[in-house]
Amino acid sequence: MAELKTKATEQSVESFLDKATNEDVRKDCLAIIKLMKKVTGSKAKMWGPSIIGFGKYHYKYESGHEGDMCLTGFSPRKQNMALYIMASAPGQAELLKKLGKHKATKGCLYIKQLKDVDIAVLEKLISRAVDYVKKKYPDK
Repeated sequence: MAELKTKATEQSVESFLDKATNEDVRKDCLAIIKLMKKVTGSKAKMWGPSIIGFGKYHYKYESGHEGDMCLTGFSPRKQNMALYIMASAPGQAELLKKLGKHKATKGCLYIKQLKDVDIAVLEKLISRAVDYVKKKYPDK
């Protein structure tokens, strides 16, 4: 089986943000870090070269593929901010309608700037996603 590319690293979150973001994006990143830390109770850690993740869970699919991944996280990209929050989890669709300007896929939420969204709704989305992942992949 191929080695997973997305895994926790020792890279500094601060040094990643210093290299990867402009000042406005950096401010949004710091606010998201604060929010995700509040929801998960976990410290920010780099996962792979570009994901800032919080917490960890172990998954195993029916195919036999398994690994570890952060409970939630995000990555500042050129076009937008990608938040890994299980946007398709139960109850998320109603919250997404109240969020503000965004795009969503099954596992991701994309926003350009935090000022485009309702932060309280974003916090609920993150919290529900973390709860969903914890229930789906309980610690053994």
